[in-house]
Amino acid sequence: MAYLLGVDTGGTYTDAVVLDEGADRVVASAKSLTTRPDLALGVGRAIDAAVEKAGVAPGDIAMVSLSTTLATNALVEGQGGRVALIFVGFDEAELGRAGLIEAMKGDPVVMVAGGHNHGGGEVRPLDLARVEAEVARLAPEVTGFAVASAFATRNPAHENAAREAIRRIAHLPVTCSHELSAGLNGPRRALTAVLNARLIGMIDRLISACEHHMTVIGIKAPLMVVRGDGALVSANLARERPIETILSGPAASIAGASWLTGERNALVSDIGGTTTDVCLLKDGKPAIDPEGARVGAFRTMVEAVAMRTTGLGGDSEVHLLEGLETGLRLGPRRLMPVALAARDYPDLVHAALDQWLTMDAIGEHDGRFAVPLWHVAPPPGLGPREEAVAARLMAGPLRVADAVRTRLELPALMKLVARGAVMIAGVTPSDASHVLSRLDSWDSEAARKAVTLMARRRNGRGDRIAAGPEALASQIIAQLERQTEDCLLEAAFGEDDRDWGRDTPEALARHGLTLAGLDRHQGVVRVNLSLGVPVIGLGASAPSYYPPLGPRLGTRIILPEHAGVANAIGAVVGQVAMHAEGIVTAPGPGVFAAHLPEGPKRFNDRDKALQALERALSADADARARAAGVEEVRLSVTRDLSEIEVEGQPMFIEARLRVTAQGRPRIATG
Repeated sequence: MAYLLGVDTGGTYTDAVVLDEGADRVVASAKSLTTRPDLALGVGRAIDAAVEKAGVAPGDIAMVSLSTTLATNALVEGQGGRVALIFVGFDEAELGRAGLIEAMKGDPVVMVAGGHNHGGGEVRPLDLARVEAEVARLAPEVTGFAVASAFATRNPAHENAAREAIRRIAHLPVTCSHELSAGLNGPRRALTAVLNARLIGMIDRLISACEHHMTVIGIKAPLMVVRGDGALVSANLARERPIETILSGPAASIAGASWLTGERNALVSDIGGTTTDVCLLKDGKPAIDPEGARVGAFRTMVEAVAMRTTGLGGDSEVHLLEGLETGLRLGPRRLMPVALAARDYPDLVHAALDQWLTMDAIGEHDGRFAVPLWHVAPPPGLGPREEAVAARLMAGPLRVADAVRTRLELPALMKLVARGAVMIAGVTPSDASHVLSRLDSWDSEAARKAVTLMARRRNGRGDRIAAGPEALASQIIAQLERQTEDCLLEAAFGEDDRDWGRDTPEALARHGLTLAGLDRHQGVVRVNLSLGVPVIGLGASAPSYYPPLGPRLGTRIILPEHAGVANAIGAVVGQVAMHAEGIVTAPGPGVFAAHLPEGPKRFNDRDKALQALERALSADADARARAAGVEEVRLSVTRDLSEIEVEGQPMFIEARLRVTAQGRPRIATG
């Protein structure tokens, strides 16, 4: 009998489930708080609890599969390590495209001479001496490097040379853009490489934590990781390409939703601590985003499910909108709920809240705490102000007003937050749920104090924003429901087959006619609007927030058993799928260039060029699938030929080949 263990690590909770593969059923599930900075604690507790509940010996676990929202959350919140970009053969104007400047966030960019043309020919020699000098200078300040060279997907020689120099000099992780995408868009390839480089340390720590605990308790099965398109990959590949795990958790949730409900057509909405992820399940499968995964402000070149990810979750920051009337907005940043902070640091949190509640005037930072997340020391590469703030936090969490002594130090604290080194604790929907007795996981008394304090703040009229903690808590939950409604409507309009003209899904979701239709307006004009498919609500908090949405949206809300661990379930029901892509071009009359992994090779026959490329891609995909544990590999090849007609005869332009190697991962025995 084969037992499968699925693990999902989110921003707040780590879930684990044990499945009986033969009986196709969940045997046991468990949750544990995700523990930063030591992820091993939360992972270990969840695994131990699930295995113990299942009554299964660790040695009987045949496969372990991991999904995570950590990479997605990091990109939504703008977190990750400090990296340097080696930008080869581009001019500075290219930095303004694809959101690359925003993605760099002030991190160093090194412009280097070199690069190739669209045919794979060298435009200028690589300035390797400059690469070596800049790498030596920057190595102490960064956690990794990204390398992007012009037309590297047609010839990766300059990216490969720069990578070898970086490894030789800096001994730091390196991401080359051609390894992540076969697309030509240089700035977007560079953006994808930069984001990948930022995430390497985070995903490596998670995988290492899982592997270490498996070894400690005696699980000898292979470890797989869910990719953003729902396929499984080996842990080693996920370490090298963590960007491919963005939307890993949501992709697993789609598989879990389908497995749990049997629904063929539905909107799947997964609410976590940081994000809400919505995807259309059509004919039992999610669509793949043809433009590449979009997370937060960034459109990457990573193949992933067509998912709309919004910074809205149970732990979203509660913003008070300025104006005469009281208004609220949630997200996109995640805070540590005050109730959770009080559980871990009760003396600090309760003493501060009690003091603030005795005062007539509420300070700018009252109700907020700064919690350091590092193991031993803050991350490298900090400026003087960040170092000063970090030094105060070396002894442990502080009130924000104590961590920041001047207004100039507040941006320094936010930089530490962006680096993932510090987390802010403050009022969240989770605290509101504690106040309303919908949740009792942590310290409800601290939540009530924090929400009471926030309720005493004043709006533009000078009035308190709420009559008391219950009133404000209800407003916060109502706002979460409104923003969830927006998420669902945006996804529905975006996936509908109708051409809605110039209006975007975001504009349509908030259009006056849409709102009138939801209100069932019955005047001179009668308007009714409803969703045409049911909504499957996933996430531990979905049962608390989603039921009121059904009548409002005119549809069924499905809350399946085990909805809170659907991601972990989806992590073990997928297959390995390795893709290899390449192109054949025609650089001249009667000449065909197959752009092979080692560089372009010329042929005088089109079919021979296509055959050579197909052989190379098949070998690559097959080898990576077998390395991931697939014993019976199925290969499929798709060809996309571009030709034009000249004087009645077809003229070859280019051909794109994609080879996919698929199969179930090897199941360990004994």
